[in-house]
Amino acid sequence: MRCHSATALPLVGMTLLLPLLAFAQESAGTTASVQAQQVELARKPFGQFVTIGKQVDDQLVSQITNLTRKLQTRAVGEQRQAILVLEISTGSSRQGQIDDLAKLLVSPELSNVRTVAWIPKSLEGNHVILALACHDIFMPPAAVLGDIGRGTALSNVEQNFVLDIVDRSRNRRMSRAIVKAMMDPASTVMRVSREDGEGKTRQQFLTAAELRDLQNQEVVISQTDTIKDPGQPGLFKGSEAASSGFLVAATPANRNEVVATLNLPLEAMREVGSGEAKVVVRVIAIDNVIDKLLADFVQRETQNAMASKANLIIYEIDSPSGDKDYAQHLAALIAELDPAKVTTVAWVRKEATQAGALVALSCDRIFLSDDATIGNIDLKAMRLNRGQQLDPVGEMVPEDLQKLLTLTDAIAQRKNRSASLIRAMADPTQPVFEVTQQESGRVAWMNELELAAQPEKWIKGQAIPETRDGNLLVLTAKRGEELGLTEPPCRDLEQLRTRLGIAPTADLRPASKTWVDNLVTGLNSGLAGFLLITIGITCIYLEMHLPSGLFLIGAVTSFSLFFWSRFLGGSAGGLELTLFILGMALLGLEIFVIPGFGVFGVSGILMTIVSLVMASNTFSGMSATESFEQSMSSLGSLAAAMMVVIVVAAVLNRFLPSIPFINRLILTPPGYAEPDGEGLHLKPSLLSPVTFSGPISLGMIGMTSSSLRPTGKAMFGDKYVDVVSDGAYIDHGTKIEVIRLVGNRIIVRSADEATEA
Repeated sequence: MRCHSATALPLVGMTLLLPLLAFAQESAGTTASVQAQQVELARKPFGQFVTIGKQVDDQLVSQITNLTRKLQTRAVGEQRQAILVLEISTGSSRQGQIDDLAKLLVSPELSNVRTVAWIPKSLEGNHVILALACHDIFMPPAAVLGDIGRGTALSNVEQNFVLDIVDRSRNRRMSRAIVKAMMDPASTVMRVSREDGEGKTRQQFLTAAELRDLQNQEVVISQTDTIKDPGQPGLFKGSEAASSGFLVAATPANRNEVVATLNLPLEAMREVGSGEAKVVVRVIAIDNVIDKLLADFVQRETQNAMASKANLIIYEIDSPSGDKDYAQHLAALIAELDPAKVTTVAWVRKEATQAGALVALSCDRIFLSDDATIGNIDLKAMRLNRGQQLDPVGEMVPEDLQKLLTLTDAIAQRKNRSASLIRAMADPTQPVFEVTQQESGRVAWMNELELAAQPEKWIKGQAIPETRDGNLLVLTAKRGEELGLTEPPCRDLEQLRTRLGIAPTADLRPASKTWVDNLVTGLNSGLAGFLLITIGITCIYLEMHLPSGLFLIGAVTSFSLFFWSRFLGGSAGGLELTLFILGMALLGLEIFVIPGFGVFGVSGILMTIVSLVMASNTFSGMSATESFEQSMSSLGSLAAAMMVVIVVAAVLNRFLPSIPFINRLILTPPGYAEPDGEGLHLKPSLLSPVTFSGPISLGMIGMTSSSLRPTGKAMFGDKYVDVVSDGAYIDHGTKIEVIRLVGNRIIVRSADEATEA
């Protein structure tokens, strides 16, 4: 027994020690993994984008100067490389500011700052000097660079300055001959292949004079090509320069590819000015289903934010679905906002799927909470189309899917995101693969169509798991960050505040719908617009017959509500209101001032109709067919309103004089007393003539040229005169008889009534 016990003790000890050893090994492995991540983070460069627009001024030069000093200090302190990316556009700045900024970029004080010129579009003029002062130049394959003098040669002083900048820029792909060609159209550039001392072939770019000097030195030249003839502007294409190994270091298509090529974090794409300038932020809540009410509210709040000079709009999203057309319209509206004026941020608290995902992807930056998801833009699940039920579940019109994919492609291009990943959220037939560029080793994600269209050589990898088996792509916060579609997740709104550099005192309470928004949306409906127009025109008609002022107030109220709701709804503005007021003014002139009905009346009617149609529709984002259909729908509603007014007018004209109390509101001509119905009356022909200074006499028969309410116009022979009805309404084109002459007033009544009398 003792022997067994002695043997068992070591075994028990070994059994107890094994878990401890395993835990120690696991802890050591975890520590080593953390340390490896820290080392990798330390090696990864950091950077900053700065946009140089059409004008370089002293403020921009000072701003970039301060930024480069901060980058240099941080790079030295963290022992990492700093990268300053200048996005340069064509402009016409003063040469002094260009020279100062170019000197700064080649300063030896920026030894730890790598400068990169990113040229998204073709660049000409003196802004090219800034690109030449950088360490590297990135530009799309189709863009061109050069022609500093815009067709004219620079002076010798200016050329010497630029050449000095180029010599100090440390761009190994730069050639003085190429730069001279950019400054002088008369210059010639030759590409020369020669052998060096070791027998290896070297490529040089020389001017004609430099080539002659080389030939005089009896250097062996194997090949000579002319890449720029004299008299042509010195413009060089990105793809040709990159393939020939001069001037251009890389040919990315957008900012995302620039960031990937430089191995920078996504935060680097945030502009330098956004953190230093005052951040004016607005938060807009997008909760639940995106229907017309919510879409109209978000559109109004976005317009209000832009009007209040907000430079940061946060859309707080928690939306599972919505109306497909309203969601697409809202996504297009947000995507088209100018990023130079405002930065849009999608903050997904829990879910952004279907319509919610489409709106989130249209923003400049996307942040998800730790447990949020984004994706699954399923048209079959978006059951509404402008408030109308779609076809039965399971059926999908190909045109609708193509329209959606066209929008997602446009959003991806505008926001520099992977078009294949966004397409995979809407189309389950297009799986996405992880691909690697052979030359640079850069990793990207493409579908089969995008991979086949790329001119570069990519190594196709495995399909990402989320797009296998015909599933629509849905991403978590962590997975979205890994695929470069979203930014690192945030715990809550306060962490998002820190990430965006928003002041602690800034109000981040989201704007949400109120009863006013519901009222405006209700008034913007087609039925409400039809009723308001009908009531407004009817009130105008009644006011002309019963001038009490009450109906005028009703007309003004109806049309005010119509244009107010359209103005807040975004379909009407100052132009529509001006046309309506001008049209009504012309109609008033035609009825009460100018005889007959001509140019003023027709112009007034047309202006009124055009203003009402324009105010009833938002034509932005619609095709020509859709705009025509909307216009016809509005004209139909307006025609229906006019038909209702005509019917009401006919009924009122027939029964108005016999309605108690109302008949007393009809105007009686001055000087005319209502006769007693029981008394005897003389025939007008028996009355003695009354002197009247004019060609009109008692008993004359004429024809009304306008409606008499009670005043109007009439024709007696070839005479066109003002007349006054004896009290009743007389329609246009009715035979009338003169029954009284009071001063200069001609009092008439219908000839039919005179015959009966």
